[in-house]
Amino acid sequence: MDNLHWLVPLILVALAFDFLNGFHDAANSIATVVGTRVLSPQFAVLWAAFFDMIGPLIFGTHVAKTIGKGIVDIHIVTPELVLAALVGAIFWNILTWYYGIPSSSSHALVGGLVGAGVSAHGTSSLVWWGLGKTVLFIFLSPLIGFVLGSLVFVVCAWICRRKTPHRVNTIFRKLQIVSAALYAIGHGTNDAQKTMGIIFMLLVSGGYLTATAPLPIWVILLCSVAMAAGTASGGWRIVHTMASKLTRLKPFGGFCAESSAAVALYGASLFGIPVSTTHTITGAITGVGNTQRSSSVRWSLASNIVWAWILTIPCSALVAGGVRLGIKAWLGH
Repeated sequence: MDNLHWLVPLILVALAFDFLNGFHDAANSIATVVGTRVLSPQFAVLWAAFFDMIGPLIFGTHVAKTIGKGIVDIHIVTPELVLAALVGAIFWNILTWYYGIPSSSSHALVGGLVGAGVSAHGTSSLVWWGLGKTVLFIFLSPLIGFVLGSLVFVVCAWICRRKTPHRVNTIFRKLQIVSAALYAIGHGTNDAQKTMGIIFMLLVSGGYLTATAPLPIWVILLCSVAMAAGTASGGWRIVHTMASKLTRLKPFGGFCAESSAAVALYGASLFGIPVSTTHTITGAITGVGNTQRSSSVRWSLASNIVWAWILTIPCSALVAGGVRLGIKAWLGH
């Protein structure tokens, strides 16, 4: 493909994925604050969208560098490979949104990159250090969310042990607005950077940047706005699953889940680890629900969600690999 013909269209496809990421993951940012009825759904998505947008401007671009250079070898990246990776990720996002399953947009993108890279150059195209830590955190991020959610719940319960239930509810209805903003910042920080990494790959493969160049500010701003717009649109099917089906939360529990997940995302972003915000907040919600009463968590639904997590990378990889082979056949090389 001629560089002049593919760059802008592929950047638009990447931004479409970013929008869909925000749309698909709106549930992550607003599920608890909607489930506890602290904010109306319409106001909650606008609140989350605003903080989604400013998140990437705070914590740097470490995650973008991992996606851009740490999943597949950036020197073998072509427009066809990037397009196939994005199509694989978008396909999985739409499929899981349709069924209301809170899967990971991040891991769908990683799977798309893996499938497209392997179909083009075999496993030698993979950057194992980056892929390894990403796969490791498929398992660690929900566990970290679960543990932090449980600990924060216990600590807050001890602090509030002498207060009446009504007083606790009043305090945490206000605090949950703050924790929702903190979580949205973490979500925007980690997730928007993944699309930044894709656009960085495109610019490097087209000769517009070197592999060691810093990420242009216009890329950061575009991806932040696209993510925020998607979140503002709200993926209500998944919001319903996260907000009311998995467990029932009060403002106290909602604050504990959001704040603990936010801490986990901030840490991951600073270390350049592209974790799943979906995995993290689901783990935190489950940890809070389990600490209250184990039977309050719908474990059958939780197991279905885990299966979706396991299938995300291989399924999006298969689609991306097939798409790349199809593009290759269509172009005749």
